Amino acid sequence: MNNGGLSKARLDQMHNIMNGYVERGEVPGIVTLVSRRGEMFVDVIGAKAVDNNDPMHRDTIFRISSMTKPITAVATMILVEECKLRLDDNVEKWLPELADRKVLMRLDGPLDDTVPANRPITVRDLLTFTLGYGVIMAPPDTYPIQIVMSEELLGQGLPSPTTPPAPDEWIRRLGKLPLMHQPGEKWMYNTGTDVLGVLIARVSGQPFETFLYQRIFEPLGMKDTSFSVPAANIERLATSYLTNFETEALEIYDAPVGGQWSQPPAFPSGSGGLVSTVDDYLAFGQMMLNKGKYGNQRILSRPSVEIMTTDQLTPEQKAASENASVILDNRGWGFGLSVITQRDNLADSVGKFGWDGGMGTSWYSDTKEEMVTILMTQKAWTSPRANEICLDFWTLAYQSIED
Repeated sequence: MNNGGLSKARLDQMHNIMNGYVERGEVPGIVTLVSRRGEMFVDVIGAKAVDNNDPMHRDTIFRISSMTKPITAVATMILVEECKLRLDDNVEKWLPELADRKVLMRLDGPLDDTVPANRPITVRDLLTFTLGYGVIMAPPDTYPIQIVMSEELLGQGLPSPTTPPAPDEWIRRLGKLPLMHQPGEKWMYNTGTDVLGVLIARVSGQPFETFLYQRIFEPLGMKDTSFSVPAANIERLATSYLTNFETEALEIYDAPVGGQWSQPPAFPSGSGGLVSTVDDYLAFGQMMLNKGKYGNQRILSRPSVEIMTTDQLTPEQKAASENASVILDNRGWGFGLSVITQRDNLADSVGKFGWDGGMGTSWYSDTKEEMVTILMTQKAWTSPRANEICLDFWTLAYQSIED
């Protein structure tokens, strides 16, 4: 047994099973990382694109989609620690577009059939996804407000950085719409961290992407994490794929050269806009595991990380949320990330926290096991539930523990 308490033979089993996904053509390539007690195992398999001899590398850049959310939450807590924000502050002080909210009488009702909001939206609502806006877990165009959110380019699908307008226009458009539910009533995925990106920019007095770079990425040495990939590094960006449901073949969603992440976006999405590498995100995941500290850098205090990684949802909020169980299941929701609350499976260590990216990435840190696990691919999930690659990766990471 080594110092990290991980079995080399069992990690080889991880390689064999992950390699099977590549050999069967289910994904062009995969990068996995398991780090425990200072010992790290990184496995690089396959290529960056289908029908391409350009191999995957450890420094390959991936669109991490919703793994952006925990980073946005950390940025928010930095401002809370500096007393520039408070968790129960009304956001309308900085986001007047969201003042005097109206709320739909029924989700399937017309947009003018509303009642006044019971209270204003707070910073806490944004962090916990209980602000009353979010992605509706239903087929596109099922509800009138869902249709309008798509028409206004407010984000109801896969990350698409060339689509949304600039932050001020984005929040103006959102502010024209009624809330789907009363603030604090239900958990609804996604939109809260996009609003936080606008809030962080206004409170800090600098662009959201600049704040992230200065306060998180530069201190942690996350040199390849950004909202776009510069031309000098574009060859390191993996091609992103969707699954054709009729043929089950992979189809390109975004190519590196000339693709959506090849230029800085008008709207840097705090919900899903970032690209990163496995080592960059390890620095972030290790900082969270270390309760806010990485090397000699202190990003957050221990109490801030503890509240972020504590389930903040009430049973009533979970029960009221349409289809929330599809995502939450045996989890709770802290600030911008999920927290395992019940051990239903081998890898479901209670207290483990992190989040996934629907374009094929996943990160979790586990304080009890002193472990950080990261999976990077670029094949989008076909449903809100984790795909087989992720499920196998988590199982294989935890079955490798031998102490």
